Amino acid sequence: MQSDDSSNNAIVVEGLGKSFGDVTAIEDISFEVPRGTVLGLLGPNGAGKTTTVRILTTLIKATRGHASVLGIDVSQNPQAVRERIGLAGQYAAVDENLTGRENLRLIARLTHQPKNTIEGRVGEMLERFDLVAAADRPSRTYSGGMRRRLDLAAALVHRPPVLFLDEPTTGLDPSSRSDLWDIIGELVRDGTTVLVTTHYLDEADRLSDNIIVIDHGNIVAQGTADELKSRLGAVVIELTLADQAQAGRARDALAAIGPSEIDTHGKSLELKVTNGTQALMDVVRILDKENITPVDLGVRESTLDDVFLSLTGRKAGETNGTPESSPIAGEKA
Repeated sequence: MQSDDSSNNAIVVEGLGKSFGDVTAIEDISFEVPRGTVLGLLGPNGAGKTTTVRILTTLIKATRGHASVLGIDVSQNPQAVRERIGLAGQYAAVDENLTGRENLRLIARLTHQPKNTIEGRVGEMLERFDLVAAADRPSRTYSGGMRRRLDLAAALVHRPPVLFLDEPTTGLDPSSRSDLWDIIGELVRDGTTVLVTTHYLDEADRLSDNIIVIDHGNIVAQGTADELKSRLGAVVIELTLADQAQAGRARDALAAIGPSEIDTHGKSLELKVTNGTQALMDVVRILDKENITPVDLGVRESTLDDVFLSLTGRKAGETNGTPESSPIAGEKA
């Protein structure tokens, strides 16, 4: 398939599925990513995120369905896709025995950059990712954050219009994560399209124009962060009671306002509502009528953590119990 530059979508996925023997990693996934936007792919470990990325980056073939990047079919013309994308995986893929500069030179040559432009492009990437001072040191001497920046620089040295980031901030400290987020934001402002997989919900909330939640190889929700949060109610009322018996009574009494969940300790419950002010007044009135006095009562906005837990029944980072495995790739997520 030839490139279709007239399309507004950089990535199109239709009915994508992948099985490894009897194990289905992804079942029936469809989505589109408009040019110059960020799609966040969320899901527990083993949900199908990495398998999806590996198909889109031509590392493995789909069992069924179709996918294209910049109008090019990833199965029919994988080389043309590779020439137009960048990929940074879960672990920095740099040669530890080469310096940062040598790593970038190597990638530039492998991606067939014009010889007379390589040094200038390498220098530009070293400066952009704050690696100039360490450019001529072996990359094995780099910190984790520096290696991730070098990995991202290598993924961008050939100026790809589409960038795939698979768990890009895994293992980074909060400061390094924030620095990487800033860099990704700059790339998108410059017109790069980004697909990022993550189980860091604050990462998806900050970076993504749209979010897709995958569980057990299927899409279970998609939309903007605000749209996903609004599905649960804009506000969460949190109550802590003196004991489990009172928590149960409070849950039953407040059922008319909305569904609530009691935590594993049995003394706290969360009530998700849309009209926070009115609902809080109703909660206080009902509890007073039932002679129930909470130990603590608070209100907060819904988060992607609430959405994730509601959709998957697990917190982010937990496994879905069906490891996403491949005899070829040995992947876990």
